[in-house]
Amino acid sequence: MCGTVFNSSWPLDFHKATGKSLNSRLDRMIAARTVRRGFAVVAWATLFSAPQLVATEAVPLSSSLAGAPLSADQVVDNLVRRNQARAEALLHSESTRVYRLVYHGFPGEREAEMTVKATYDSPSTKDFKIVSQSGSKLIQDRVFKRLLESEKEAAQPAINAQTQLNRDNYNFELVGYEPSKTVGQYVLQVSPKSKSKYLYRGKVWVDGTDFAVTRIEGEPAQNPSFWTKKSEIRHEYKKVQNFWLPARNESVSYIRLGGRAILTIEYKDYRVTEARQAGLSSGGSKP
Repeated sequence: MCGTVFNSSWPLDFHKATGKSLNSRLDRMIAARTVRRGFAVVAWATLFSAPQLVATEAVPLSSSLAGAPLSADQVVDNLVRRNQARAEALLHSESTRVYRLVYHGFPGEREAEMTVKATYDSPSTKDFKIVSQSGSKLIQDRVFKRLLESEKEAAQPAINAQTQLNRDNYNFELVGYEPSKTVGQYVLQVSPKSKSKYLYRGKVWVDGTDFAVTRIEGEPAQNPSFWTKKSEIRHEYKKVQNFWLPARNESVSYIRLGGRAILTIEYKDYRVTEARQAGLSSGGSKP
């Protein structure tokens, strides 16, 4: 999840160094790239920051992959059903996020950091309070703040439906199963059904007991900008109480001018309030 990053002083510095009237042209190019990529980044952040709750137990059936207890269809059925239960179960959450963005390349290296207090209230309200910020002002305003603004918008039902990991948005293929002493993980190859800025292609790791996403590695379904050659997305989740919540997100974007932008988001200090409903704990019993 990251964008082409330039400090607000870069066009001026570049103009002084060359003595040529390229400032306005470069400034327009910088702004366009930053805004477009910033909106793409938040789509990813919103897609993967939805909390995961433990839902009902799956019924083991025949396997379609050697070593995997369930088939792809069965894994997806459980994942979709439990995602719905998790969404309904989460009433309120609070967390601290630390956004960091580092750009290496032409015309120089720049970075910024922002710490944010994030609050969610069911069904679709997100609020953010900036605790501290440092580094490039342009990164703060054009990337971090736009990420927060767009995440609020993407939480609304009409847009949120376009980000869901389900059969409306994706095709699924079971490509692996990673057994362990406690619980195995299913590895799904996911392919978007449309070139939407809210979707991605890649691999998803699904916990074999909770049927929650634990890891994602992929790339955007739609290149957010001509100036971005390639983007790589990695997300990790951790279990907090009965929820699987984002632990760390990283996006690496390779820029046609020869640069590389790395955005990371660290999540910590979670506090959650959940609804006590039948069928949320493993086995389907009441808490």
